[in-house]
Amino acid sequence: MKKNGTPEVEHGEQPRAADVGVPVQVSVAEGRTRHEVARLLLEQGPMTAAVVAEQLGISPTAVRRHLDALVADGEAETRDASRRGPRGRGRPAKLFLLTESGRARFGHAYDDLAVSAIRFLAEHAGPDAVRAFAESRVDRLVGPHRSAITGSSDPAERAEALATALTREGYAASTRQVGVGEQLCQHHCPVAHVAAEFPQLCEAETEAFARLLGTHVQRLATIARGDNACTTHVPVGPSGTPALPEPESTRLRTTTEPAQPAQPSAGRTARIPNGGKPA
Repeated sequence: MKKNGTPEVEHGEQPRAADVGVPVQVSVAEGRTRHEVARLLLEQGPMTAAVVAEQLGISPTAVRRHLDALVADGEAETRDASRRGPRGRGRPAKLFLLTESGRARFGHAYDDLAVSAIRFLAEHAGPDAVRAFAESRVDRLVGPHRSAITGSSDPAERAEALATALTREGYAASTRQVGVGEQLCQHHCPVAHVAAEFPQLCEAETEAFARLLGTHVQRLATIARGDNACTTHVPVGPSGTPALPEPESTRLRTTTEPAQPAQPSAGRTARIPNGGKPA
């Protein structure tokens, strides 16, 4: 029996934070139910809340809460159901359907498709074609940000501008001073799975960085090889001019060497453009 003042929830779920005055926390059971609601929309197309409730055997109130949450998160959207026959009174039924973001929670085969496509390119057009593709891709990635990156003559400032550009493209990049240079760190790589088989993607990216920064750069680690981040050393002299990298600090690690996080110089903190979030 539902007591007065007690919110209605489906079996095994926690009441909403707004109902009990505590911070929002989605329980495992609640998350599982929300996933099942989304799966039903994926498999059976646009549906009303009442049909979802009937299919899953939970209350319409609980279903609407999950649907509203999916809409708020951008994983679902609504549209009015088409009417058949004479128009009656009242609003038309509201249908819920998944957005592209909502379908993404069930995974895509984009990586496998990309690998297959580049394999086909390599087999039929040769390694030069793969290289040309990699160069074209990175040019499209950083091209729109070229003027912002090359606007300064200081390699350190260019590195920070490049990190900002990469962050906006989804790479969660940052820079920090290390020794006589800067370290550009990309904490996420959307194409890591593809780059693991085709390192030409990383090589073209590194060469593009060197051209944009106006100095030699050295790739120290990559996510594609199992490292925690893609790290690139940008040598900078004391006066801000390009400098040759220190031999030990710029030696490319083998996959068997443990990653050693670089330490920023004293009095200098790590710079994370835009808080590490895309603009």
